[in-house]
Amino acid sequence: MRLELTRYYKENSSYKLKLSFGTFYLFSKFYVAEINEGVHLSYNKLKVIFQEITDFYGKNAKIVCIANRVNTYSTEPIVFNILDDEFPILKASAFVTYSDKAFKVSTLEKIIIKNNVLRFRSLAEALHWATNYDLKSSKSNDFPSLDNNTLSNTDEASSRKSS
Repeated sequence: MRLELTRYYKENSSYKLKLSFGTFYLFSKFYVAEINEGVHLSYNKLKVIFQEITDFYGKNAKIVCIANRVNTYSTEPIVFNILDDEFPILKASAFVTYSDKAFKVSTLEKIIIKNNVLRFRSLAEALHWATNYDLKSSKSNDFPSLDNNTLSNTDEASSRKSS
């Protein structure tokens, strides 16, 4: 599900950063990335993203990222570690995947990337995690509980809770 289709997006203010290879929604303590179909996130493209994010939040900020993988694209996970040294504001990441194949790929990425990486099957869960992430301790105060289904326009949260 695209972020702009969620109730969360409609009820919370964000800055929308549109680049040629993706759209980024910048909230107070996290951002959501939606990369365009077929893009390869090279070092140069990732550096543009990290620079834009750092310019927006400030070089001393601590934030988290949600990669909402609504499209298929490729990346080089080791580059994230290089860029983290150059732009050390990212404290954790969430990968939202919508297929078994994408979930398996994110497992490998999770192993390679040195920052805290969590994987989610729904954007609602990732948004809940990001809004409750304690940036000071780099831990989640409230790992995704689906008690609050106000994050999505779907019944996904409530149906998963009852499973």
